[in-house]
Amino acid sequence: MSDRLRVLATRAAALLSTTVLVVAGTATLTAATAQASQGNGGTAAASCTATQVVANGGFESGTTPWTSSSGVVTSGGGQSAHGGTFFAWLNGYGSAHTDSLAQSVTLPAGCTSASLSFWLHVDTAETSKTTAYDKLTAKIGTTTLATYSNLDAAAGYAKKTFDVSTYAGQTVSISFSGVEDSGLQTSFVLDDVALDVSGGGTTPPPTDATRTPAPTGYTVNLTSDASGANWSGHQSIGFTNPSATPLTEVYLRLWDNYHGSCPTTPITVSNLTGGTAAALTVGCTALKVTLPAPLAQGASGSVGFDLSIAVPSGADRFGRDGSFNFIGNALPVLAVRDAAGWHLDPYTNNGESFYTLASDYTVALDHPSSLLVPATGTSVDTPGSSGRTVTTATAKNVREFAWAAGPFTKISGTSPGGVAVNVYSVSGISSSSAQSMLTTAKSAVDSHAARFGAYPYGELDAVIDNNFWFGGMEYPGFVLDLVSTTALTHEIGHQWWYGIVGDDEYNSPWLDEAFTDYATDLALGSSGTNCWSSVSWASSAEKITNSMAYWDANSSRYSTVIYGYGKCALHDLRRTIGDTAMTALLHDYAAAHWYGVSTTAEFKAAAQAATTVDLTSFWSQHRIEG
Repeated sequence: MSDRLRVLATRAAALLSTTVLVVAGTATLTAATAQASQGNGGTAAASCTATQVVANGGFESGTTPWTSSSGVVTSGGGQSAHGGTFFAWLNGYGSAHTDSLAQSVTLPAGCTSASLSFWLHVDTAETSKTTAYDKLTAKIGTTTLATYSNLDAAAGYAKKTFDVSTYAGQTVSISFSGVEDSGLQTSFVLDDVALDVSGGGTTPPPTDATRTPAPTGYTVNLTSDASGANWSGHQSIGFTNPSATPLTEVYLRLWDNYHGSCPTTPITVSNLTGGTAAALTVGCTALKVTLPAPLAQGASGSVGFDLSIAVPSGADRFGRDGSFNFIGNALPVLAVRDAAGWHLDPYTNNGESFYTLASDYTVALDHPSSLLVPATGTSVDTPGSSGRTVTTATAKNVREFAWAAGPFTKISGTSPGGVAVNVYSVSGISSSSAQSMLTTAKSAVDSHAARFGAYPYGELDAVIDNNFWFGGMEYPGFVLDLVSTTALTHEIGHQWWYGIVGDDEYNSPWLDEAFTDYATDLALGSSGTNCWSSVSWASSAEKITNSMAYWDANSSRYSTVIYGYGKCALHDLRRTIGDTAMTALLHDYAAAHWYGVSTTAEFKAAAQAATTVDLTSFWSQHRIEG
């Protein structure tokens, strides 16, 4: 794009800016904030009315109550809004310039979860792929949340989300400062700024660590339109309360509402029965349902609701690539409450937030017969109405359910260990590539099963599309992937590490990603020799056991530390305690947590019990805390 021409007469009037401190460099989060953010996104506390506290976050009312540099809030001029008409446009002059934008907000004291989000588009005329010439700094109070630059330029908007729960009860400034050098232009375009607060309520903190509610079954009946991109129908969820603390409410996680512009969302729940629904919170991804009466320990309840799903455009884990639809995380699931309270963490696009307990699913999907519908579990097709098929998928002890719909090409086989494997390819995937992925999948599922326990989910579906920006994504019995032996072996490894052995993916992402990458190395014959010798920590706050709140604020380091350093630490542990002990440790640990939940503390205890070597210094050296 050529240097931007500003015509102030065409832009909305703006107020003089407040002073905003600029901190250059890569995305950072202060140690104090990082530490605070590793707690749960939502924990029951004093009274809290869930709300969104940024005023005029979409800039449709002009500058009020924002303070900004002249001309920042605008419409047109070569940029477009994420939603509505107006947006905030910082820099873009192609000359030395500083722009600022700020608003003071108050976070209610009774709310224990606070998530700041905004949509950002960066375009630039800079040609360097290594030097950040122009920078935008996002802050809350005196804390720098992230710094973006010309190196982050990309088509379209991207949503940025930060856990700012540590500011509960404070009045604080949300501010953005853009600094441009004297050379080529970089434009930082912001829209739909929001700060969602939730948590609190009148429920006392639980007095035990029992995870509740325990789902007893998800039953779903959905019908699609002709394209397979829009689905509607009904869902019901049964559950019990295993905790000694009465259960007065449950929360539904509507994860894919991250992909909309709250409150305009792709997942809609209506006509709810079995409780009273509150307003959506946490970026429209959490729905509190107050139960008719408290559930005592061992008592059962259920909720039911009408459900509609609209798959957005884009080759994503929830998205549409041409005529092919990928529908992951679309079904509402029960949030988890434990000794720390309700887990109401925000969605993360860098990794996963999907902390759930294992349950049974029965899902009937009515669709045009021209579409194939791979899905979690074992599927049976029966004729529907004229030109339609009903695919009924049943799955036992899975954490969630995913499916796809489109005119896929399907090939099938059976692994030497007896697992039925299906590969579904989008158009453009060659038959040789599909066959290669089928061979990889059969080998991987048997390799992982030999180390960690027999694969329990009947068939395994692999959906292949080389347009996936994220590489691959795991769901029980169902994975999305590129044509890649390593990536597909990794995603199938997740059937054990996250699927069978669950974990809190938001607060302990290493427990599934590092373990799966280690399993991938073993399956592909890599020993990780000298792997740890290349480790170089970016800061004292950086740890293998950091939460996604930390990694979302330090996204350039996420894969390096969680995947790379995490698996290298496990290779080091194997060398420390010996191959035989490590093999037994992981096999027995998986068996002990089969369909359960793993924690860092439990794994450390199991590892110590497997060896006479004192591992205290090992955990410290490898920055594995918990």
